[in-house]
Amino acid sequence: MGQLCEQCARMLKDFVAFVRRVSAGLVRAVRRCAAALCQGGCCARAAAGTGKRYRPVLQQHDKRAAQQFLQHLDSGTDTPQLDDECLKALRTLAVSENPDLQQSAAIYYLHISQQLKTPLPIDFLEPYNALLQSSDLEVQKIASLSLVNLLVEENVDKEVVVQTGLLEPILDMLESGDHTVQCNSCACVATLATSDSNREAITSAGGVLPVLVLAKSYDPRVQQNGVGAILNLTRCEKTMSVLCTEGVIPLLALLLQSPDSEVQYYSCSALSNIATRPEHHPAMLQLGNRYLLRALLSLMSSPVEKNSCQSCRCLRNLSVNVSIQEELVSLGFVAQLREMLQSPSQPVAESAITLLSALSEHSPNREAIVEEGLLKTLGQLVHHQRTNPTILGHCAATICNLSDSQSAQAVAESQCLNGLLQALISPDIMEEELLCVTACLNHLTSFELLKSHVIGKLNAEHAERLVGWAGQTENDELSFNSASIISQLEEQGEVCQVLTPHTTSILEYLLRFLRHSEGRFQQLGSVTLLNLNKDAGFSAALAESPLMEQQDSRDLLHTTMHTAHD
Repeated sequence: MGQLCEQCARMLKDFVAFVRRVSAGLVRAVRRCAAALCQGGCCARAAAGTGKRYRPVLQQHDKRAAQQFLQHLDSGTDTPQLDDECLKALRTLAVSENPDLQQSAAIYYLHISQQLKTPLPIDFLEPYNALLQSSDLEVQKIASLSLVNLLVEENVDKEVVVQTGLLEPILDMLESGDHTVQCNSCACVATLATSDSNREAITSAGGVLPVLVLAKSYDPRVQQNGVGAILNLTRCEKTMSVLCTEGVIPLLALLLQSPDSEVQYYSCSALSNIATRPEHHPAMLQLGNRYLLRALLSLMSSPVEKNSCQSCRCLRNLSVNVSIQEELVSLGFVAQLREMLQSPSQPVAESAITLLSALSEHSPNREAIVEEGLLKTLGQLVHHQRTNPTILGHCAATICNLSDSQSAQAVAESQCLNGLLQALISPDIMEEELLCVTACLNHLTSFELLKSHVIGKLNAEHAERLVGWAGQTENDELSFNSASIISQLEEQGEVCQVLTPHTTSILEYLLRFLRHSEGRFQQLGSVTLLNLNKDAGFSAALAESPLMEQQDSRDLLHTTMHTAHD
């Protein structure tokens, strides 16, 4: 549906569903109305008796238009007819002073909106201007609903709707006293606001304040569409700033406590968009007693999965601010994250680990995370979810951030190493996650306690993968990480057995490292050669390798080995 999010689309489609159930009678209703009107000379009087009300005289051109429209509809099919004759009749009926004729045009547009399978010709948007500004409430209701349908089904171009002048009457209807008209017009605004140019047009035309008012409506349909419109308006930095100036942040914070889960979701999503701009963080935090943070933490425990996930995303955007991280930790937020990490729902676990990864980047948070037992939880997560790239990548980054000499024992007692080593040989692991896993293992093996655990679990398949990645030339970081892991393990006798079959490949990438333009590669190559040279088998292979056959390579080797010794 273009830029319209799935939730907004579902909301709008649910709203018009009831009309779809009665669509078969729409054309018949138009026919009856048009036939009744064209039979008489005027509609000056209604039925006899009390309750008489004035109706404008049916002008001759109105009568001709009604007759032509009736003939046009009598084609024997309910498929919308969209030719020039139909457009001419609709134009006449739409501007008629007679509400019944306007209703005929509006009903036919509703029929079009439910049956049309192709884009609506642009000229057919013209009659909408009169219908949306009709003094008859029923005409406004029907016409606005048909326009919602056309927008949601993308049978009209959103930018063209604004360009043809329909935005002004749509915004006027936001201030209607009728909930149905408010609901339909707000749904139009929400859908139009999925376009960047339309967002600015809505803001320039003064559409922000009426939308904010409707977001406070007691009618749940109106409120949902109002908050949905706010959500789409926050997708643009310029309109987001206007909304914030007009006081949208306190409103959205209050709506996080709404009994309507859809309103909660739209409000949290809009706040998440606003939180991507650090300049708005002070306004988001100035609500008394850290109201917004507490409301988001409460929403994290929501039984509605998407609301729980969205609250994590909003907090993730806020957590670029270090002071906010510290506030969250002080509010006992880490324990809530642990519960989410243990959720059987992958989206919930993904949202939680993404947020935890961000928190672990700030060193003052790490002690609280480790003390809360999160390393054990991470070990279980990476062990059971190693095929999920989002979870695996963030788990590896978090474990790396949390690992130091004080937490090495906690890492060893968790399943972190097992999970990472299993992920290392997973056939489904992607390059980005592989970089995270190898970087994490490289960091962990720098601790003697953890190095011995890795050595005890390293097998031939692990060795083959690491040597292969060290030798590839497409990704320097992956090559460096893999070779660095090997260099830290090679001096152990147990490892030499699994590396021996790959001696030739190791020598090849080491020669490349020694000739590399970056000093870190040269240094790593030197250290690796020194470690491997302690093994008699490798030393013999090195003496006979191409690396030693060329004088310039031999000189380079001696120089780098001498440098490493120094």
